[in-house]
Amino acid sequence: MVGGDVYCAAPAVPACANTYARAVAEPLRIEPISGQQYETLIPMIAAYQRFYEAEEIREERNREFFRRFLSPSEDGMLIGAWRGDRLVGYACLYWHLSSTRAAETVLMNDLYVEPAARGEGVGRALIEAAAGVARERGSPILEWSTAPDNATAQRLYDSTGAGKSTWIEYELRV
Repeated sequence: MVGGDVYCAAPAVPACANTYARAVAEPLRIEPISGQQYETLIPMIAAYQRFYEAEEIREERNREFFRRFLSPSEDGMLIGAWRGDRLVGYACLYWHLSSTRAAETVLMNDLYVEPAARGEGVGRALIEAAAGVARERGSPILEWSTAPDNATAQRLYDSTGAGKSTWIEYELRV
């Protein structure tokens, strides 16, 4: 962490082997989403939900649910990727307890980059910042999942040096 909760690239995630196709016009700033920035994030959360074809996307429910992750929080953290005043991506981190590790881990439950900023290193920078948050919390691991057919995300995740889990996830609607 640098300069009061502004996260910079950390050596935890290997650099991409090839250069990015588009030059970055403004530097990228990664920081926890503040109360003043929160309303800017709400439409991006809905875009993430639409991407995963979530049912019944409701702005007010999102506003209420995700507010719990504004820093400081006992539940997790929202981090945003900014170019100037423009939010171009975010990650939602959950503080997660692992009984097999007998430790707290950090679960990156959401990672979203707006389509116009994809391929510019925003997702990688958010992962690096999330790894920095995990290190600061003393967590031994940053974990996340993605849809089996999200090949674009899997290319990014595979390039970070992260290993795919051997676990299979199940969902039971109750």
